[in-house]
Amino acid sequence: MNKSQIVRHPSLVSREQREAANGHRAAVVWFTGIPGSGKSTTAHEVERQLFAMGCQAYVLDGDNVRHGLSADLGFSPEHRSEHLRRIGELSRLIYDAGMIVLCAFVSPTRENRDKVRARIPAGAFFEIHCNCPAAVCAERDPKGFYKKAQAGEIKNYTGVSAPYEVPTAPELVLNTALHDSARCAAQVIDLLRAAGVLSDRNLTVSGRTGT
Repeated sequence: MNKSQIVRHPSLVSREQREAANGHRAAVVWFTGIPGSGKSTTAHEVERQLFAMGCQAYVLDGDNVRHGLSADLGFSPEHRSEHLRRIGELSRLIYDAGMIVLCAFVSPTRENRDKVRARIPAGAFFEIHCNCPAAVCAERDPKGFYKKAQAGEIKNYTGVSAPYEVPTAPELVLNTALHDSARCAAQVIDLLRAAGVLSDRNLTVSGRTGT
């Protein structure tokens, strides 16, 4: 069998039908930033708040995905690109299921982030830059990787020995050095509300108002 013999099997349930049942639009929310900038922490807090609002939401986290889907990949530029390509395809599948998928990945290059954006319909992809100085991230150093990278024990570590390309036009910038995860998550929720992803039903469940 070759690729020309592989045919997509269309679902009998459309994304729009799933969105109507869920009571909100589908979306891909992409958290990017250097290691330790609060991507995963914020994404999980957004997931918690969305769940409380009756939304179908799920976090894809870099470490979690590397335990399974990308367990065969390392951290070379080529492997990073393949890792993010896989995440982009998985995000599209979850999006098609009518859900809000929250992706927390360093994703250091604009090219790779833009490739994921291109897989999602216009208006449904939200790039969130978790902006935090490298010095602050190094102080947090939740995994001890900054110290190892600075000591030369880890090569090509983003924020130390490998570059990070700051988003030029993200939908939202979060100052994660000054604001805690609850406040940052609230800003993301407000963005999704303003973009029409969330409905009045979601806001009512959570006790929020549409104003």
